[in-house]
Amino acid sequence: MSESNLNNQLIEKEYFHLQSQIDQFDNKSLTIKAWSVTLAVTVAGSSALHHNDIVLLFAALASFMFWMIDGSWKAFQYANYKRIREIERYMRGEISEVEPLQIAKNWSESFREGGTKRFVEILFWRHVLLPHAILFFLLTIIYIYQWLM
Repeated sequence: MSESNLNNQLIEKEYFHLQSQIDQFDNKSLTIKAWSVTLAVTVAGSSALHHNDIVLLFAALASFMFWMIDGSWKAFQYANYKRIREIERYMRGEISEVEPLQIAKNWSESFREGGTKRFVEILFWRHVLLPHAILFFLLTIIYIYQWLM
């Protein structure tokens, strides 16, 4: 087997591994969303049942924390796309050479490139924002309303 064929096979395996990682991040994001909704609604319901408004604030803060966690996972996921795009460009013949087995190097570079600015942008992507931000703002507004009454 020639070195070129071996490199192509390694690059192909790397590509499909990265695609699998991205799918796993999506599954984790759905789990985080489910936990967020379950906890927020349960705690908010407990607040109504026991007439304890401060618990609403706890539910809002929990939603906020789940939003940050979901955003972090999406930022981790996003760092894989640079390598995937590079491999796809190679497979289309747009670039002549790609060094195989460079997931960690490329992931680290991509993750650092975005920094805080990318993280904040990701937080406001619709599929990251929902349902966490709605729960956070809604529960905070209800808490403030109850506190003022």
